[in-house]
Amino acid sequence: MAITRRIWLAAVLAALPLVSGPPALAAEPVVVFAAASLKNALDDASALWTKDTGKTARISYAGSNALAKQIEAGAPADLFISADEAWMDYAEKAGAIRPGSRFNFLRNSLVLIAPAGANAGSDPQIALAPDLGTTLSKALAGGKLAMANTEAVPAGKYGKAALDKLGGWDAVKGQVAQAENVRAALLLVARGEAPLGIVYATDAAADRGVRVVATFPSDSHPPIVYPAALTEDSRNPDAEALLAFLKSAPARAAFERQGFTVIGAPGSGH
Repeated sequence: MAITRRIWLAAVLAALPLVSGPPALAAEPVVVFAAASLKNALDDASALWTKDTGKTARISYAGSNALAKQIEAGAPADLFISADEAWMDYAEKAGAIRPGSRFNFLRNSLVLIAPAGANAGSDPQIALAPDLGTTLSKALAGGKLAMANTEAVPAGKYGKAALDKLGGWDAVKGQVAQAENVRAALLLVARGEAPLGIVYATDAAADRGVRVVATFPSDSHPPIVYPAALTEDSRNPDAEALLAFLKSAPARAAFERQGFTVIGAPGSGH
């Protein structure tokens, strides 16, 4: 009798996993590598996606140059959103981007900022006139012009191009404080460590510690375009769904609230 009971209990215990099954494993988060300037808007869009689907994204923000090189080296990203086409081209030529998944996503503009409580020069606005170098040097008053790295980071490259076009680069290049990404440049100005800085309009809008003193003409620098794509090595089945969600009306609204222009959206002109 005791042996029979032990056999019965063993049979019941062996059957239990078949009845209840192991607990379901949570889906892996989609890993997104995104330009630092996207933080506020992409955090908002990602939260909307999570609310809608219950799925999550883990987003790493940095300069597009650093992210592209990390992806090339095999970093486990599922999506890449660059702040310029050049670094997406770099990743694509390295074979790190899934063919056919790339599209131009957003546009932005470039602005000159000062700390919110400061008076940049004798006028609250700085005219981006032909004599810009003299004007900026006077406004800097020996201080630094905060910019993202002008040789590698998109915001820095756009800023240098704009200063070159407007005749100001040679006069101020020795006063530039180069940061690893545009949000780091923004922080230098917000903290009052630099009297002026060049960032995207969306960055300036995201930080109450700064104010815009001038907007660079769109023809003073290459078009600011953010391409997005799946990575070649992504194996997360939710990555494509997140990329599609970023094109949706709710996500578009999140980006537009932060000042981005969504390419292809009604009224965008693109």
